Amino acid sequence: MSDNPASLAHLHSRTFLLPQEDIDTDQIIPARFLTTTTQDGLGKLAFHDWRYDEDGKARDDCALNTLDTGEFAILVAGRNFGCGSSREHAPWALHDFGVRAVISSEIADIFRSNAAKNNIVPILAPPHSHAWLLEHEGVEVKIDLERQYVDLGNGPGFHFEIEPFAKHCLIEGTDPLGFLLSHSDDITAYEACSA
Repeated sequence: MSDNPASLAHLHSRTFLLPQEDIDTDQIIPARFLTTTTQDGLGKLAFHDWRYDEDGKARDDCALNTLDTGEFAILVAGRNFGCGSSREHAPWALHDFGVRAVISSEIADIFRSNAAKNNIVPILAPPHSHAWLLEHEGVEVKIDLERQYVDLGNGPGFHFEIEPFAKHCLIEGTDPLGFLLSHSDDITAYEACSA
């Protein structure tokens, strides 16, 4: 296990729900905001068109505007979360918003890959566990990434699959580039021997 504070080896948090199905990447962060190449500040743009009116004023009827993201790091989403076009800005916005894991019965493949590369654990839940989570907003959930297990307390816990390299990076609190850079001395030594 890593001593890195960014490690997601063990995550304990309450959940917040977005039960709608087919939430696509344009709903997560609208295309008009994809002009930046930095991740900082994108949390304020997460679900922008749900959270703000045409004048940029926060909508009183949107629960996301009153969510304490320091307390709720696990998003439970409806089926087919993250569908639509591939955009790394979507997990960037979610991560900056405070999301550290997404649980759904179905997560789009490209989004799942992008999320894992950006320090968000994408978890596919079996239908009965997903249905239970959708009925219990704000429940305490413990995610043990090392064991690949989600503990729902009184609910139906479950094991989940995750790609091994993505799991390693999430546990170590790094990304693929950070992993590569951490081995730069080994790469340099190998290149010197191969020359």
